[in-house]
Amino acid sequence: MRRALSAILILGAILDGVLGFGFLSNPAQAGENFGLTAAGAMGLSSMRADFTAFFLVAGLFMIFGAWKQRGDVLAAPLLLFLIALTGRALNLLMVGVYPDWWLPMAVEAAHVAVLAAAIGSFGWGERIGAVRG
Repeated sequence: MRRALSAILILGAILDGVLGFGFLSNPAQAGENFGLTAAGAMGLSSMRADFTAFFLVAGLFMIFGAWKQRGDVLAAPLLLFLIALTGRALNLLMVGVYPDWWLPMAVEAAHVAVLAAAIGSFGWGERIGAVRG
């Protein structure tokens, strides 16, 4: 089970890495996949910075957590995707549905489910300052 979760985490991290580098290299084109348009240089800069950071940080922590099989490392991407999913759900309630609204929510929910399962399976890691015997 732990190996399967590690493999799924790494595949998810690869997806996140592709998305992150897409926003880094061409935020306007990457943003189109998310229904985003930038209003000038400041908008492109924000998309390039924020979306790149979101996806690359999540992906890097997922790879490291899967490699070391440490659930504590996976808390950061879990929170990122949980907050993103909550924001989309709130938007759904306040604004309503739009074409393909369910797809990004499904991807975020899958991330949350896999990350939560991995944290449960891997455990929380060593305590800070614990003495090794």
